[in-house]
Amino acid sequence: MKKQIISRIIIGFPVGVLIAYVISIIISLLIGKGQYYATEPSLIVTAGNEINAVLLQFVLAGIYGAIWAGSSAIWENEDWSLLKMTVVHFLITSISTYPIAYFTHWMAHDLAGMAIYFAVFIGIYASVWAGLYGVWRNRIKLLNAKIQEGSK
Repeated sequence: MKKQIISRIIIGFPVGVLIAYVISIIISLLIGKGQYYATEPSLIVTAGNEINAVLLQFVLAGIYGAIWAGSSAIWENEDWSLLKMTVVHFLITSISTYPIAYFTHWMAHDLAGMAIYFAVFIGIYASVWAGLYGVWRNRIKLLNAKIQEGSK
């Protein structure tokens, strides 16, 4: 299990960087008016210059991806209930990725920004969870139906 978690973390790092890079391209296409925004402008101010901001975002986006990839191993713990897996996974991902969103300036640095961040996070998390739950529930129904047919 430890090897699997480590390999997921290693794969998750570049995936996190890739996702952040794609998002920066999409944002630049939507609001850039021909300019490319590699990072949030306020991160450039905080980091001192653009290259420092890009490097910081690169590392933190990689860590973000690694956290999500590594924590996905929770879903394979057959000794835990679905509720326990969901709560533990949610806590790990929400608590550990909040500081990353804060330091990369992906959210406003005030109480409203924090509330919006968690509202969006919870909304996306719940939507993805519900969608995946539905997919797996249907797969299990199909498997059970095949088992029932085979036993007749």
